[in-house]
Amino acid sequence: MSSGKNFDLGPSAASSSSGAAFKKTSQYGLLTPADNDSPVRGRRPYHFSTICATVDNPAQKDQHGSSSVPIYQTATFKGVNGDYDYTRSGNPTRSHLVHHLAKMYSAKHAFAVSSGMAALDVITRLLKPGDEVITGDDLYGGTNRLLEYMRKHTGIIVHHVDTTVSTSVVPVLNDKTAMVLIETPTNPLLKIADLPAIIANVREKAQNAVVVVDNTMMSPYLQRPLELGADIVYDSGTKYLSGHHDLMAGIIACNRDDMAKDLGFVINAVGNALTPFDSFLLLRGTKTLAIRMDRQQSTAMKVAHYLHGMGFTVYYPGLVNHPGRELHERIASGPGAVLSFITSDKSLSERIVGATRLWGISVSFGAVNSLISMPCAMSHASIDPKVRAERGLPEDLIRLCVGIEDADDLVDDLEHALFEAGAIVLSPSEKTGSQYIRAPLPGDTPVQAQLSLPRIKETREWFVSAPGKVILFGEHAVVHGVTAIAASVDLRCYGLTSPRNDGRLSLSLPDITGGFYHEWDLEKDLPWDSVTSISIGDVHPAVLDARLVDAITQRALPSSIEVPEKRRARESVIAFLYLYMSMQHGDEKPSFNFSARSALPIGAGLGSSAAYSTCVATTLLLHHQRIVIPPQPRSTPDHIHVSHGGRRAIPTDAADEVNRWAFVAEKVLHGTPSGVDNAVAVFGGALAFSRGGASYGRKAGMESIQGFKSMRFLLTDSRVPRDTKSLVAGVAKKKEAEPEAVEAILKAIQSIADEAQRALADPELPREKLLWALAQLIDENHGHLKTLGVSHPALEKIRALTNGAPYALSTKLTGAGGGGCAVTLIPDSFVQESLEALRKALDSEGSRPTLLPSVAAALSESHGELRKLLESTAAADLAAWAEGRGRWLFV
Repeated sequence: MSSGKNFDLGPSAASSSSGAAFKKTSQYGLLTPADNDSPVRGRRPYHFSTICATVDNPAQKDQHGSSSVPIYQTATFKGVNGDYDYTRSGNPTRSHLVHHLAKMYSAKHAFAVSSGMAALDVITRLLKPGDEVITGDDLYGGTNRLLEYMRKHTGIIVHHVDTTVSTSVVPVLNDKTAMVLIETPTNPLLKIADLPAIIANVREKAQNAVVVVDNTMMSPYLQRPLELGADIVYDSGTKYLSGHHDLMAGIIACNRDDMAKDLGFVINAVGNALTPFDSFLLLRGTKTLAIRMDRQQSTAMKVAHYLHGMGFTVYYPGLVNHPGRELHERIASGPGAVLSFITSDKSLSERIVGATRLWGISVSFGAVNSLISMPCAMSHASIDPKVRAERGLPEDLIRLCVGIEDADDLVDDLEHALFEAGAIVLSPSEKTGSQYIRAPLPGDTPVQAQLSLPRIKETREWFVSAPGKVILFGEHAVVHGVTAIAASVDLRCYGLTSPRNDGRLSLSLPDITGGFYHEWDLEKDLPWDSVTSISIGDVHPAVLDARLVDAITQRALPSSIEVPEKRRARESVIAFLYLYMSMQHGDEKPSFNFSARSALPIGAGLGSSAAYSTCVATTLLLHHQRIVIPPQPRSTPDHIHVSHGGRRAIPTDAADEVNRWAFVAEKVLHGTPSGVDNAVAVFGGALAFSRGGASYGRKAGMESIQGFKSMRFLLTDSRVPRDTKSLVAGVAKKKEAEPEAVEAILKAIQSIADEAQRALADPELPREKLLWALAQLIDENHGHLKTLGVSHPALEKIRALTNGAPYALSTKLTGAGGGGCAVTLIPDSFVQESLEALRKALDSEGSRPTLLPSVAAALSESHGELRKLLESTAAADLAAWAEGRGRWLFV
């Protein structure tokens, strides 16, 4: 057992001569050379960076004049009365280290142990059962873990308070308070504690309490708590003091001799003093502390400003909006090199962390290499999730620990990760053509603030299209909660916005009977006093704003539209203006022309209104900067981008937002739409859709169906106009008058939809049997719709012709019925000659047949001057013309 007669206690204990050459203290309390060596003038105090780089212990001069402290890699020392006998108790290399650290901490005593947590363990051994500890509510996970263990097993009482409020300690201070443990800035939320004020409160209310400060986030270069009145300061030397993450160390510093004696006894007794080799490495690391910290916090400031400018909530005391910045600047000389930010989405944060390359995914901080982590999943994972939530620690929090790499490289790597993860997107810019902005997230206040900034004038044209649809099963019944099965068809509505930027808004609808065009002065002609705009991220209420609808109807519609033949134009204009005004936010109002064209027969039950609603919703969301379309990624020398022809290029969250607003437009147009038409128009393909209803055991939502990809349908337009609102209302009245009969029909239609969905999802079902089953279900479904009274003689005539000899095909109405279109399933075995004969027969009867595959999703892309070309192209040629405009981007 070592006597410990010369344990490493720092300058005052090393020898009586250790302070002989140090007579004056600087303004920082740091020992400096005597001034009697110059007859002209005294030396000025050394700056901290000089103290760091100069390792000099007059009491322990190397016998060979070594410029670097040697490593005394030995466990024992020979002799009886020498300065050292056993390395656990003392070692010359460690003595040099603690002497150097004491100068850096403005301390009388310093100790070096095996880790930062070992340092805290040594300090907490000063406590005894029944003692009370006051600490913060935002703590390093390891600190929290140790205190919780001691609370359960050693009988201490721990109070967690908000240390950003200096008086928060007062209610829990009492005669039993033995220790006040403070972090500032805190880890990981970078909260600032008013150390002088808290210390003053402790001295007044609990004179015997020891004030302990974890200074790891700052290092002694930026903050020296002993100078502010703290009793003990400790650091994880693994971090900034070492700077290279090649050792584990903990540092304790204090000024009181009695505390130093107790701390030294514990370290010697438990044997956790730092090893000679690690002491050498740590001593070497301290020499570059100042220059590393200068570089690191300079880069951290740049990273913080970048993230803040991008609209993220950033926690960093160097930012002007940090609530503790002024206080921090009074007690520290720099903001440090650790910052954190939130994304409002945990999975998004995970994607960002995983997408970085220069930023290493790791716990800890303070090294020359930059690190990134999610504290709740890493350094603070040991804290119970419920406790984390109570203390306001966000699960999506990302912590950045900045190293010494080039600042531009770090920002660039972070920007690429943010873009790859979908946290930022490209937006048009007047100066550069495009710029990164924060991607919108529901309920994300920073996003709202970012997107509410003055808008950049749009100089591009947005060209959007959406497909029509056929409903194979569930028409009308879907309004009452039954599942509908629908598929998109390759006939489309096209929408084009052309910038005006003259304070006016215009709408052009060439395909409406007689055509329609009108302009509005954005300030004078629209009823802004009646609008309640929907904030970015909020969802439109379930019910339309009747006040706004009435105001548009009475004050914004041109008189030329108030004629029967312009009914469809009237509804389309109201829907367009309703969405434009509801989406408006901020002071600047987008000024552009919107032109809509349709290759779909209007009013035929093929979802032309939903396709129009989708085009309107998409373009307005883009102009109001509520969604953004990311550019296609480019291949680089070290990363290959596999082109998918634009497929899946429009993010799902953007498509979801379009779908929500398209449904609002459908409400304006139809009153009580099912939601299936706009869902198909936005997402394309085929899907099963349900509004939800306990009667049929279905939850609201939609489910994609893949089975329609290789099927053919003959779509026949009866050319008989129908009134969707009247037909839907008619079924509702029938249900009210004959509830049992109609309910039985609705349940039967639900069974048909279920059977069709199961058949399409069954990979083992032979195709021939699948087509036969679908044909039977089509006939059965049409029979129920006919009973509901929504068919029409023209539709029955089409059905009779296709079902009769020699064709024997299955046909049903699609959509609202009462005219419109019929859909006929074409089996694989049906020969082309017979198909052409059927088409001629239908055409001769006055109908208009079209063979359609069920394909195509909503798409969007920007182009050049297109308005004149779009409006002058014949409806029959729109598809081919649009296809030739360039590359399209799909949902």
